[in-house]
Amino acid sequence: MAFDEKYVLHTYARRKIRFSFGDGAKLYTPCSKQFIDFGSGIGVCSVGHGNKKLFEAIAEQTRDLIHLSNIYLIEYQALLAKKIIELCGYDMRIFFSNSKREANECAIKIARKFGKKNTQTTKDKIIILESSFYEFMDDLFLEKILKAKNINQIYDLIDEETCAVFIHLTYGEDGLGLQKQEVQKLTKILKEKNILLMVDETHSGVYRCGEFFASKIYGIVPDVVTISNGLGGGVPIAATLSNIKDIFEPGDYGSIFGGNFLSTRAALSVLQILEEEYGLGKISEISEFFNQYLEEVLKKFPCLFEKKIGLGLMCALYVKNEQIQNRILESAFEEQLLILKAGKNLISFLPALNISKEEITEGFMRFQKACEKI
Repeated sequence: MAFDEKYVLHTYARRKIRFSFGDGAKLYTPCSKQFIDFGSGIGVCSVGHGNKKLFEAIAEQTRDLIHLSNIYLIEYQALLAKKIIELCGYDMRIFFSNSKREANECAIKIARKFGKKNTQTTKDKIIILESSFYEFMDDLFLEKILKAKNINQIYDLIDEETCAVFIHLTYGEDGLGLQKQEVQKLTKILKEKNILLMVDETHSGVYRCGEFFASKIYGIVPDVVTISNGLGGGVPIAATLSNIKDIFEPGDYGSIFGGNFLSTRAALSVLQILEEEYGLGKISEISEFFNQYLEEVLKKFPCLFEKKIGLGLMCALYVKNEQIQNRILESAFEEQLLILKAGKNLISFLPALNISKEEITEGFMRFQKACEKI
């Protein structure tokens, strides 16, 4: 901890605790103090901590090859791209990178190339929702990006220079998600105007909302989709899917580390695990079990929470105010439960998609104790 304080830049408000290993949804300190993790590294450790199948895939790959330049064929990159397309059912090609930010920057690059390539005049304006998670993107990429307060304002901002609309479907920093009918209406209008619909699924994708993409739940087929958080199970990897298959030529875009042997092998293992869980109905069953507990908490503590929001295992409780939010976070930590803060009034839950019912039950026992102390 002293080394962290001295040598690492202070960009995070870290808790003064260190974990040494994990098992499923349980985390342990060096002195064997056990925590239940309802955050899974902000929705990243989608198959839990210490997953045996993922460990074996990573260990085997580190023995063979970890990284080569993308100027050579990378077998697992191609296999992973094939698997993603099979699972989502969209007719697209994929670019692999390392993070949400890179995936979304690639989407913006695609949109602007589309605007130059397919129209007589340059179309380079992109509309995003104000509540979306774009706070860490470079000013270079945010240039000529307009923010809409809600989906209705998107229509007011569209003009002849608009090349794309970039949205998230589930809740953002404001706790609000989009309605299915209004998204389908927007999709239809954008198609008529030859404007790309791009969907940020970096949080909601890879079965987090119950289906491989939240877009499937909304009944839409976007032109561009970005995914990241849960794809590698903790290994950094992201992907940008595009139905404009010839948008890039060699040299237009690239990534040194993106889609390397290690990350794509890990992601392929994650998808194989989750595909099996989904096929057996386990993700749906666990999601229903988890959300039943959230409903019970909502009814038991009306003085703390206003409503439950979200889809599947991307869910949250809307807290009365920011002061209560902070007190709940602290109280839960004291009860050895890890939950997440989102915006100024959300308690967010992003557990591993294969969390056990026993871990859920134990976690909510701790959460109720935490709420009783407020």
